[in-house]
Amino acid sequence: MRTVTILFLLALVFVATEPQPVSAQSLDLTVDGYGLSIGDSRAVNGIRLNFRDRRLREVNGINATIWTPYSPARGVVNGIALGLPVTGGRRINGLATGIFGAGAEESINGVMIGPLGAGAGESINGIGLGGLGMGAGGNVAGIMMGGLGVGAGGDVTGVMLGGLGVGAGENVTGILAGGLGVGAGGNLKGIGLGGLGAGAGGDVTGVMLGGLGVGAGGDVTGMMMGGVGVGAGGTLRGVAVGGVGVGASAIRGLVLSGVAAGGEDVAGAIVAPVYFRITEGGRLTGFTISAFNHIKGDQNGLTIGLINYAWHLNGVQLGLLNFAGNKRRARWLPIINWNFD
Repeated sequence: MRTVTILFLLALVFVATEPQPVSAQSLDLTVDGYGLSIGDSRAVNGIRLNFRDRRLREVNGINATIWTPYSPARGVVNGIALGLPVTGGRRINGLATGIFGAGAEESINGVMIGPLGAGAGESINGIGLGGLGMGAGGNVAGIMMGGLGVGAGGDVTGVMLGGLGVGAGENVTGILAGGLGVGAGGNLKGIGLGGLGAGAGGDVTGVMLGGLGVGAGGDVTGMMMGGVGVGAGGTLRGVAVGGVGVGASAIRGLVLSGVAAGGEDVAGAIVAPVYFRITEGGRLTGFTISAFNHIKGDQNGLTIGLINYAWHLNGVQLGLLNFAGNKRRARWLPIINWNFD
């Protein structure tokens, strides 16, 4: 076995270093293109062994290299791309693996295993395991695990597990878990678990859990839990639980906050032990419990607290001191205040 290995390495060195005509840069032991090729051959169906690819067009079978191809990579591997220690190509369809990792100028489709990781200039699709991570300039889809994380300049779709996190420049869809967090520049749909948090520049839909918080620049729909808080730039629909606070422009559903909650247009049931607030000109429709229910707009429903304050009351207030700004008489009342338009 040792003798065969030495002869193989000597052959690679000879083919890679010996000056040869452009038409003869490999030793091809093939019949009609099928067989074994040693060196920088253009195409083979079978096994191809080379130091570093420059001329490769296509391999259907096994392409084993010592180093990544010259840039820009031109070859397509259909089968197994094996790196000793690294390998690559323009496109890899099949199994891509190496002692260090594998990369592609355009895409990797299939199974990827890299102690350091795997990456592609455009997309990665399939099942991947990277010691450090998996990443692509475009989309990533499939089942991916990265010691540090999984990232994409485009969309991320599937089951993604990252020691630090999972992120995308655009949308994220699927089951995602990151030691630090999960994030998307666009929308996020699915189940997201982040040690620190989960968030999106657009909408969030599904179940999101964050050690610190969950947030979205757009709407949030589903069940959201954040150790510190939950927030949305748009409408928050569903169940939201925040250790310190929950806030959104509009809220529809059940909110449980450890300290405070608030919004402009709130409909549902709200529990915020210290403070609940409706912004000026806003509206509450439903039920709230808080030490101080501060409604600088319309209250339609029931509030329970130590102090209940509403500019316009259409409902009932229960507390030590209650204020209804739209009543002609008895605006301030202890224990209970009511008004029905």
